[in-house]
Amino acid sequence: MTAIDSANDAAAQCASLDRGAPLALDTEFMRERTYFPQLALVQAADAGGRILLIDPIAQGMREVLAPLIGGADALMHSASEDLVAFRHALGVLPKTLFDTQIAAAFAGLGPGLGYQALVQQTLDVSLAKAETRSDWLRRPLSAEQLAYAADDVVHLHAAADVLTTRLRDAERLDWALADMSRMLENARADREDPQPHLAIRPAALLDRPAQARLRRLLLWRERTAQQKDLPKRWLLDNDVAVQLARKPPTSAHALAALLEGSRSAKRLQDAIAEVLEAPMSDDEANMPLARDGDRTDKTRLKSLQAVVAERAAALQLPEGLLCARRHLETLLSDNEWPMALEGWRREALETPLRRALG
Repeated sequence: MTAIDSANDAAAQCASLDRGAPLALDTEFMRERTYFPQLALVQAADAGGRILLIDPIAQGMREVLAPLIGGADALMHSASEDLVAFRHALGVLPKTLFDTQIAAAFAGLGPGLGYQALVQQTLDVSLAKAETRSDWLRRPLSAEQLAYAADDVVHLHAAADVLTTRLRDAERLDWALADMSRMLENARADREDPQPHLAIRPAALLDRPAQARLRRLLLWRERTAQQKDLPKRWLLDNDVAVQLARKPPTSAHALAALLEGSRSAKRLQDAIAEVLEAPMSDDEANMPLARDGDRTDKTRLKSLQAVVAERAAALQLPEGLLCARRHLETLLSDNEWPMALEGWRREALETPLRRALG
């Protein structure tokens, strides 16, 4: 294990890594006071067991780390937020990705498996997790922090070998790789959710004009949080956004009272008022509406869930990994095949689900 806080040292050490096999990668970052994760440490391990702990804050380190990460066939665990950290701090993403959390789900170890449990189940090794809540931006990092960080990559190659064997034996490797590729491409595309109101449950109780205002507020919040690098909740939490959309305040004083709990929101009061007062656009007049789950055709939804359960059992996959409830609700309400169910999922599910829909 080598801790590096000099760009010159990092360049020499990175050049000595064995790049003939995937590079195990992990990050430590902080995100409590920012929209984007603040990259605080990058861990890299080659197949030969060489481990580098690189300080990305050090001067000149970005120029060393960007080609390392951008040229990597990456081996990671639960990589989604790490990919965001790489893209924001370094402007690059790995060439390819093997995510052991995704692999574990397809190998029958359960969805959302943590790294500690993964290492225990695949290698029978117990890891300490005492530094989970550490301040990773503090310098110097402690010996305990560095040891914890090294543990996050030292076992990845061995765990991935076990999982790859299991996936090949179960003929699930191609499916897992497809999901990993989709994760990487989604990170690369960095698409904005055009309909964020659909994820807010109380939105279903609002009429179209109110849902349009809510959608407008959420899109404004997302873009403003990115521009100012602030947590979205600091600008406007969901409950206040719904309240504003349902009954827009009729005066600046009333709006200020509703924003009292957020200093950031109060400073942006005029912008929020402008968003609320904007007339409904043609796009909003035709946008999809959030629907009340209690009013959904429960019988039809249950029949679709039964199909998913049957297919998941036949394929020996968790139901949630095969198809989430929200995708079935989309299929019911729009009668359009959800993009999230393309590829192997469409082959496995479309015929029986269409049959169930009648």
